[in-house]
Amino acid sequence: MAEKRTSAFRYGVGMFGTSLPINMFRGFASAFYVIKLGLPMKSLSLILFIYTFIDAIDNPVYGILSDNTRTRFGRRKPWLVIGAPLFTLFFILFFAPPASLKQGGLFAWALIFYIITGTLDSLLNANYGALFPELFPEEEKRARTNGIRQIFQLVAMVIGIALTPMITSAIGYTLTAVIYGALALAVVLYMAFGIRELPQEKVGEKIKILPALISMVKTKNFWIAGVANAFYSAAMSLVLASVPFFIKYSLNLPDSQGTYVLGSVILVAILGVVLWSYLVKAKGVLPIWRAALITLAVSFIPLYFSSNLLTAILSSVLVGLGFAGVISTMDIIGAKIMDEDYQKYGVKREGIYSSAMGFMNRLSGLFVSLATFLAASIYSFESGDNPGPRPDDAARFMLTIFPFGLLILGIVVSFFLKFTIKDAVREIPTEETTESNE
Repeated sequence: MAEKRTSAFRYGVGMFGTSLPINMFRGFASAFYVIKLGLPMKSLSLILFIYTFIDAIDNPVYGILSDNTRTRFGRRKPWLVIGAPLFTLFFILFFAPPASLKQGGLFAWALIFYIITGTLDSLLNANYGALFPELFPEEEKRARTNGIRQIFQLVAMVIGIALTPMITSAIGYTLTAVIYGALALAVVLYMAFGIRELPQEKVGEKIKILPALISMVKTKNFWIAGVANAFYSAAMSLVLASVPFFIKYSLNLPDSQGTYVLGSVILVAILGVVLWSYLVKAKGVLPIWRAALITLAVSFIPLYFSSNLLTAILSSVLVGLGFAGVISTMDIIGAKIMDEDYQKYGVKREGIYSSAMGFMNRLSGLFVSLATFLAASIYSFESGDNPGPRPDDAARFMLTIFPFGLLILGIVVSFFLKFTIKDAVREIPTEETTESNE
């Protein structure tokens, strides 16, 4: 019987749902708590530092649970269906602290709900990411599907990042979070109920936790790609979180003008994904990944010298181009690492690898925490109520100087990555076997 597989669109649109609220969460947590509510910058730095270590525990746990789940609905689908509404609830609560909270209470609220929201995001992404190599085993199909889902991610960023300053200025952070959360929940559930996983009899035995962890730790490519992507993730996290500071303190413009800078990055990235995806098919994923990292690093040089809205927008074009290249390649590299593991050990454990790679990206939290701590210490930036004598320099440091250094390190590490095993052949669900999953 002819194969009936998950459509690239149905899977790809899920990226919109997983990206929309988390972009607001990571991009505007600092603007909301530090600038608007007056939480000290060092307190936010401490929250990011604490969460990074919690994330080190939850990611492998979610991966193991996902890989060892056996239901007639699949391995990943139940976790997506359960996790999506919980994530939505706590995401909204993060942006809805009681007005009566003072500094100590505000810190506690931010800490608790940052951790819960972040760990539920890890749960969703561990399962969503694990589906990618299983559903789309051929590299050409992966490039096409990844291009589709990255475009959906960028559309989510247009809304969740670029338009958020304008939206929150009009209706506030809490109502914005409610709208984003509800929209994301609907999309994730639509995606989850349409995926076609391998049937239980083709999944294989449950993984043994200790051997799986040992073999992963011994995988050189996992560490190389993970560290390089951690540097990249930290750089982009800082960029997204620092634009409101840059707009307010370096360019002396209203907060809403951040929409134009962020919008320039994302709109160029949408077009850039098409170009980079074509280059991946033509030249292979490794050289294009490195070229994208180099492009992104170079982009911070003109951005540093931007002195008005026009020059900031023009500089952001190059940032968007490099950003598009990295997101067009990094997930394909991760899928190839999972292929190598499957070919070498014959065990399907995409969940633990996806979650572990997610954790490596989340190591970026340490660098973001360090950057905010240094900005607070070097430039005496305390909070929106007391920005210190040099808030413009603090904003440039977080937006350009620190991210540039991180990307240089990522570029160096990327040249150690090499693939020596041919693409693994994976079983693909057919119409006959997938009907039982619906």
